Amino acid sequence: MEAIVSRAREHGVLHDEHLPFLLTPSKANGYGVLLVHGFTASPREMTPLARLLTQLGFTTMGVRLPGHGTCPEDLAIRRQEEWQHAVEEGYLALRHHTEKIFGVGLSTGALLLTALASRQPLAGLVLLSPFLRVKHRLAPAAGLLRFAKKYQHRPVPEDESSIYYDRRPLHGVHQLNRLCRKVRRLAKQITIPALLINGSGDQTVRVDSSLKLFNLLSSRHKVFHLYGPEVGHALTTSDNPRREELYDLIQHYLDLWTGSQQHPNFPSGP
Repeated sequence: MEAIVSRAREHGVLHDEHLPFLLTPSKANGYGVLLVHGFTASPREMTPLARLLTQLGFTTMGVRLPGHGTCPEDLAIRRQEEWQHAVEEGYLALRHHTEKIFGVGLSTGALLLTALASRQPLAGLVLLSPFLRVKHRLAPAAGLLRFAKKYQHRPVPEDESSIYYDRRPLHGVHQLNRLCRKVRRLAKQITIPALLINGSGDQTVRVDSSLKLFNLLSSRHKVFHLYGPEVGHALTTSDNPRREELYDLIQHYLDLWTGSQQHPNFPSGP
């Protein structure tokens, strides 16, 4: 873990809140959770959830994707293969503490964990705001547009300016498209339990593409949960008015598959 943190600092992460992290509970329940943040964000996006899960007895590992927690110029030179490598590295680091690991990812992090599940054994997946297509109408053309326009500027609320970049590299969106195509191919290989959660107020990704991903998964036990228009994309942040309900839903899911509670009527479809 020290090597992972040191490498993050070498890559330009200046603030501790953007560093990858490992939290160990005072009384471990034998399970771990690998947390992966979204595009242009950093591990800080997953920290509140990590603290809650640690209190519940889970050993939690927060991954930092290359190009994140630094600057948009750094993200503009990264490839999705580097993101996949970072997630697998975090998984292997967490394996030193427990072999029973759940993956919880937001947006891009959800896709990277889905890809990881095709290569490494996971106990289950919680996919927050997953997608197979970005909502912006020009997003599919990012591979060409990146040569004419390097960044997409976007407003970021002042209280979130330390979490998210206000410029999205078009090269990064192109990498998202590549990742989406890969996950679309791999989804049928996934058979572990999966919980997918979206908000219908999401202005970043197409929620219908999340349902498409849900249908592609071969998991026998899978649930698609959709919040109303008051819930947007960044489900783990304070911007989500139903964040506490979200946390309860995640805990309910983890209780089921860790044997903490028995929920025989837990639904297996949308």
